[in-house]
Amino acid sequence: MTQLPAAPGRPALSPSAHRDTFCRDNLPPLEQWPELDLGPLAHVDRLNCATELLTGTIERLGADRPCLRSPDGTTWTYGELRGHADRIARVLVDELGLVPGNRVLLRGFNEPWLVACWFAVLKAGGVAVTTMPLLRAGELATMAGMCRPSIALCDSRLLEDLERAEIPDLTTVPFGSTAPGDLCVRAAEQPDGFDDVGTAADDVALLAFTSGTTGRPKATMHFHRDVLAIADTFSAHVLRPRADDVFTGSPPIGFTFGLGGLVVFPLRVGASVLLLERAAPDQLADAVADHGVTVLFTAPTAFKAILASGHASRLAGLRRAVSAGEPLPESVWRDVHEATGVRIIDGIGATEMLHIFIAAADDDIRPGTTGLPVPGYTAAVLDDDGRPVPDGTPGHLAVRGPTGCRYLHGDRQEVYVRHGWNYTGDTYLRDSDGYFVHQARTDDMIVSAGYNIAGPEVEQALLGHPDVLDCAVVGAPDAERGMVVKAFVVLVPERTREVTAEELQDFVRQAIAPYKRPRIIEFVEELPRTSTGKLQRYRLR
Repeated sequence: MTQLPAAPGRPALSPSAHRDTFCRDNLPPLEQWPELDLGPLAHVDRLNCATELLTGTIERLGADRPCLRSPDGTTWTYGELRGHADRIARVLVDELGLVPGNRVLLRGFNEPWLVACWFAVLKAGGVAVTTMPLLRAGELATMAGMCRPSIALCDSRLLEDLERAEIPDLTTVPFGSTAPGDLCVRAAEQPDGFDDVGTAADDVALLAFTSGTTGRPKATMHFHRDVLAIADTFSAHVLRPRADDVFTGSPPIGFTFGLGGLVVFPLRVGASVLLLERAAPDQLADAVADHGVTVLFTAPTAFKAILASGHASRLAGLRRAVSAGEPLPESVWRDVHEATGVRIIDGIGATEMLHIFIAAADDDIRPGTTGLPVPGYTAAVLDDDGRPVPDGTPGHLAVRGPTGCRYLHGDRQEVYVRHGWNYTGDTYLRDSDGYFVHQARTDDMIVSAGYNIAGPEVEQALLGHPDVLDCAVVGAPDAERGMVVKAFVVLVPERTREVTAEELQDFVRQAIAPYKRPRIIEFVEELPRTSTGKLQRYRLR
């Protein structure tokens, strides 16, 4: 497939540069897409976002600008990052046989080589599938089964779970060491320079996975133009970064929140970014103070923890702070502002939309609200039939703009996209001044410390324990994390030994990402169910 026809509110796709047509072939039908407002990118036909973010910035500002920083003082310039990415792209194409459209699974910590790999994949016309380092073998296998990567570039410290996933027909190349065969060694042997593939603006650049409410993730498909769209909307109009800014943050680059805040936004304006492999709240505060950070991306939980530890003064040098992943309590906003003078930019985004679409900065901030639609986006509060509700009335948050939901294989596309809008799964109200105020999630997702956790996935992990007969997982309010995972567990009767909460927590930690483990476990005799056997989660909540 090379070109798709237009549908109302959905422009026709350009001829693709992808020889591997998997992504185009598995886009949802155009009539199931949300309506799009592409803005200045509407008439751009050919576009490689890696070329724009690297070569475009170098042409404007020079190759010697600092780009990627490490806590040990190592700094790559823009020219050095492009050089590493070019040589990795040569390895991908000349040695590993990548053709445009192939999916490449990326697995690593937030550090410069992972960023270089991301750019190399896009330069070569591949599709980046960046995963979080905490994911376990079963989770990686599920994702790979959906997107069918042919190559994996993996930090040498994270190989074990990827190898245990036993992904068929996958060529895995480690990076980050000096061992023979390591990607860094192979790339160093390549000549300089690489001719970036002239992808279509609407060729898929990346697949980003959601935390599906059923425990099975969904893959969202984002085009090259989408990557620039988030920089030219939220970043340009709300964040307003400068070339002399130093960015840092806690979200993994495998999250689109982290990809935007720690790669796309700084490189779009020629700024630099301090990449932290580990970013616990105290480490984050120290990094801000010790490295002159001016722009911080993290979750409300981190701000709470920094306040509680008495380290808030370490954030005083920030020019910008962005909070997302869960609602920011008004009390936290005011406490941070009082301690530091920093006015946190709260925002709501979604993997399906790639990044933040409602936020406010500076004098537009009203603590306790999420903010206003980001320029380029439109937001509304709708009823079940897609009609706007009166201001002050809770309803479904719906959004549209230059980015929008496109699930791989059209997976449950009709649930997220209705009436031409993206339905985010949040209940909101809009006040009389047009500010959007969060009320609740409208599904079973548990948002804990900025991480989305699907209750059914945790239940499935618990049920793998031989002493667990039945279980149910819900979110429980928590002062530090917003919500935590709470499990109600029914044990197998007539056991020969005692089963503890700690044992079950460790069991889950080995099965799925550790942050998904239940922090509270309550043992019960039975779970509340209807006469037809359906679990009554509301009673557990």
